Amino acid sequence: MKLENFSFEKDKDGIAVLTWDMPDRSMNVITESVISELNLVVDEVISQSSIKGCVITSGKINFSGGADLNLLSQGAKQYEVARLEKGEEAANVLFFENSRKLSVLYRKLETCGKPFVATINGVCLGGAFELALACHYRIMSSDEKSKIGLPEIKVGLFPGAGGTQRIARLMPTGDALQFLFRGEQLKAKAALTNKLVHEVAPTEEMIDRAKIWIISKGKAQAPWDMKDFKNPSGKVFSATGMMIWPAANAIYRRETFDNYPAAKAILHAVYEGLQLPIDQGLLVESRWFAKILRSKEAMAMIRSLFLSKNELDKGARRPKAIGPVALHKIGVIGAGFMGAGVAYVSALNGLDVVLLDRDQVSADHGKEAVNKLISASVSKGRATEADKQGILQRIETTQDYLKLRGCDLVIEAVFEERIVKAEVTRRVQEVLDPQVVFASNTSTLPITSLAETSLSPENFIGVHFFSPVEKMSLVEVILGKKTGDRALATALDFVRIIKKTPIVVNDTRGFFANRCVLNFIREGHIMLREGVPPAMIENVARMAGMPVGPLSLNDEVALDLGWRILNATKKDLGEKAVDPAQEEVLHFMVEQEGRFGRKNGKGFYDYLAIGKKSLWPGLSIFAQENFNSGLIDISEMKQRFLCIQAVEAARTIAEGVVMDPREADVGSILGFGFAPFTGGAISYIDGMGIKNFVVLCDRLAIKYGPRFTPPELLREMAAHNQTFYPETNSVFAA
Repeated sequence: MKLENFSFEKDKDGIAVLTWDMPDRSMNVITESVISELNLVVDEVISQSSIKGCVITSGKINFSGGADLNLLSQGAKQYEVARLEKGEEAANVLFFENSRKLSVLYRKLETCGKPFVATINGVCLGGAFELALACHYRIMSSDEKSKIGLPEIKVGLFPGAGGTQRIARLMPTGDALQFLFRGEQLKAKAALTNKLVHEVAPTEEMIDRAKIWIISKGKAQAPWDMKDFKNPSGKVFSATGMMIWPAANAIYRRETFDNYPAAKAILHAVYEGLQLPIDQGLLVESRWFAKILRSKEAMAMIRSLFLSKNELDKGARRPKAIGPVALHKIGVIGAGFMGAGVAYVSALNGLDVVLLDRDQVSADHGKEAVNKLISASVSKGRATEADKQGILQRIETTQDYLKLRGCDLVIEAVFEERIVKAEVTRRVQEVLDPQVVFASNTSTLPITSLAETSLSPENFIGVHFFSPVEKMSLVEVILGKKTGDRALATALDFVRIIKKTPIVVNDTRGFFANRCVLNFIREGHIMLREGVPPAMIENVARMAGMPVGPLSLNDEVALDLGWRILNATKKDLGEKAVDPAQEEVLHFMVEQEGRFGRKNGKGFYDYLAIGKKSLWPGLSIFAQENFNSGLIDISEMKQRFLCIQAVEAARTIAEGVVMDPREADVGSILGFGFAPFTGGAISYIDGMGIKNFVVLCDRLAIKYGPRFTPPELLREMAAHNQTFYPETNSVFAA
C-alpha cells in the first residue's frame, strides 16, 4: 500500500495508526489523492485480520482544515467534458457520483466492522470533522487552540459528507440546526458537552487513550446503526418535533430572507433525513449537496470568500521585488476609538505599539479602551489573564513625538480634517527618518493630497481600517500617485501580521468601500425623503441581503460625520456633487435636531440605556400626504439598494481605482456586507448578466435619476458579451 499523504503503522497489539501529514503543505486538506488513499487504508484495515482497529491522527499542529475547495472547479470541468461527450443526463449522473465520494467513503469506514478512532488536535473543520464523525470514537485535545466545526455555510455550501445526518443524530434537533446554520467552531469543553466528541485529553495522551479504548471496549458500530437507537429529539412527526420545525422555518426566513439556498438545503436534509434510516438519509443529503454545488450562489461565495480572499491574504497584490519587511514596533497617532482598535490588534499579534495623542490623559484613555477589549475576551474564555497582561505591556502611551523613534511604521488615526492630519505629518517628520513608512487611516480624503505635506511622498500610503477594528476583517490600502512599492509592501506585510484581508486601490475621494456604501446610505436618505416609511426602508434593505438597513448603518458611522463629508465634498467639488435630498435629511437631523447617531444616543433611532433601539418618531416629518406604501414595488426597492452599490463598484473599475474584480468583491462583502450570497458587488453584475444589469441601470436612471447610469465600460462589455470573471463555468448556472 503506497501512501504519500499518510503514514500507516501497526503496533504489536494489532492497532494501526494512520498519521495524516501531507508533504509541502502547512495544513492537511482533503484532495482527490487523500480520498483515494483513505479508501486504500479502509480496505487494508478490513482485509487484514491481524488489525484490531485504527487510530487516525495528524502529524501537523492542526488536524485538517477540511476539503480543498479547488476540487469543485475540477468537478465543474469534468461535468463540462462529460456533457459534451456523453450528454447532459450522463454528465449529471457523473457529477452526482463525484459529489458524494466522501460521503460514500466515510460510510464505508463507519460500517467496515473494525473500530476507528479520531484523535483531534488543533482545528478540525468541514470534511475533516465529518471524517471524525464517521469514526466510532473521538478524542479531542484539551489544548485551547483545538476546535471542531462545520463552517461550509459561510461559503454558500453545507456539510455534504454526512455532517447533516450525523450531527442531527448526536444533538437535539434545535441545537443541531443552529450548529449547522451558524458554521460555528467549538472548543473541546463545548464539543464534549454537546456530545460531538467522546473524550478530552492532553495532546500527548490521545493516541494511547485511543488504543486503550480499541483494546478494552472498542465497538465498530455507530449509535444510529443499533436497533435501539432513537433520535435525540424523537420523531419528526411528534409533539416535540412539531414544536421544533415551525420555529426552525420561521427563524430561517427571518435570518436569510430565502437568499441562501444552502441554508434551506440544511433544513431539507435534516428534516427529511431524520425520517429515514441513516443510509437513505445520507442519500438525501447527497442529492441536496449536488444541487447546492451547482448553484450560482455557491460558486460566487466560494470564489470570493474562499479562493479570492485566500489569494489576497497571501499577498496577491504585494510587489514581488520587495523582500519581507521586518516590523517589530509601530506608532499609532490618535488614541480615539479607531486608534485604540489599531493598537489593540497590533499588540494582540505581537507588535510593540507607541500610542500617542495630544495629551497623556487622551493617550491613557486609548489604552483603557484596549484594556476593556481584552478584558471582554478574558471574561468570555477567549483569552487568559496572561494574554491580557502581555498585550497591555506591549502598548506604551505618550504625548511625546520623540517616543516614536525606533518605529518601523507609523499609522495616523486622527480627526478627519486636512489641517489636523497635515500637522501630525509635519511633527512625525521632525523626529523620524523620512524613509519610515507613514500610513494615514483616512476614510475619504485623497491620499495624494495628504501626501503633499510629506518630505517623502513615496513612503506615504493610506491604510483604511473599518470600525470596529477588532471585528472587521478588511483593510483598504490606498496608493497615492507617488506611493512607492516599498510602502505598499510594508503596508501589506503589516496587514498580514494583524490577520486582516487587504485590498489595494488607487487614490480617489472615498476610495472603494466608502464610495459604494455611502451610496447605499444615500439611497436610504432619498427613500426617506420620497416618503417611504422608515421601517420599510430598513427591512427591505435586509431582504435585499444587506446586514443592516441604511438608516441603522448611518447611525453607527455617525450622522455628523456624514454631514461633514457632504460639506467637504460640496466645498471641493461644488453644489452639484451632493444630492439635495440627502443634504436636506442630514441638515434636519444634525443641524436642527442635534441627532448624531448612536454615539449621542439619538439618530434615526432612539437608543435607550435599557431595551432595544427604536426608530425615532420624529422621522414622520418626511412622510408624504396620500402616500400609499402598499403600491411600493418591493423587488424594485431591493434592486435600488444593490444596484446603486454595484454600479459604483463598476465605476471604480472603469476609473482604474480598483484594478482587480476580486478586490471589489471581497472588499464589498468584508467591508460593508454587500449581499454575500451574490459573491460581492461585481459578482452581482456577472450573476445577473452584464446586458441585463445595464438594462436595469438604465430603467432605474430614467425613473430615479442619473446616479444609476452605468459607466461606458459596462456598455462595451455588454456589447461584446464579456464578463468580469470569464472563467465562470456553466455547471453553476443551473
